[in-house]
Amino acid sequence: MKIFGPLYDKVLAWSRHPLAARYLAVVSFAESSFFPVPTAVMLAPMILANRARTWRLASLATVTSVLGGVFGYLIGYFLFEQLGRPIVDFYGAGEQFDSMKAWFGQYGVWLVLLAGVTPIPYKIFTLASGLLGLPIVLFTLASVVGRASQFFLVAGVLWWGGEALERVLKKWVEPAGWGLIALAVAGYWALR
Repeated sequence: MKIFGPLYDKVLAWSRHPLAARYLAVVSFAESSFFPVPTAVMLAPMILANRARTWRLASLATVTSVLGGVFGYLIGYFLFEQLGRPIVDFYGAGEQFDSMKAWFGQYGVWLVLLAGVTPIPYKIFTLASGLLGLPIVLFTLASVVGRASQFFLVAGVLWWGGEALERVLKKWVEPAGWGLIALAVAGYWALR
């Protein structure tokens, strides 16, 4: 059953939409505080669709992601029980969140930086930063460095790989998609 190939084609078509940059900004903002879809899922096809916009799109994703992170920080600081806890629970990260709080005293800024660079759910760290009172200036600086590192790395690889990388992705999108699903399921069962 082919799912990812047609989906990939559809996402590439959407990435050429005149309002695609605005959609990227919204997704990037929301992903940093509550939304489950990673920004790179939208950023990558937009870069492949038009490599001339690579650095502008990476910059847009970085700025809006950091702003979304500050929004998540504010949720954690002011509204954790009302909004933050349900977000953490939605991701099934309650136990990890509680144990992570102990690390924040010693590694807070480094945890935010790590979460900004890696596929670890950044939104959990934005909420924790606000809840635990990590200084907002340090939080914002770590977020800028972490998110920019992730988005500019993705952008750089895609810009450098160009059409050749697009052909490889098109060829391997189906096995890669199913492989990611298998890894997600395995990860879910391993964490349980």
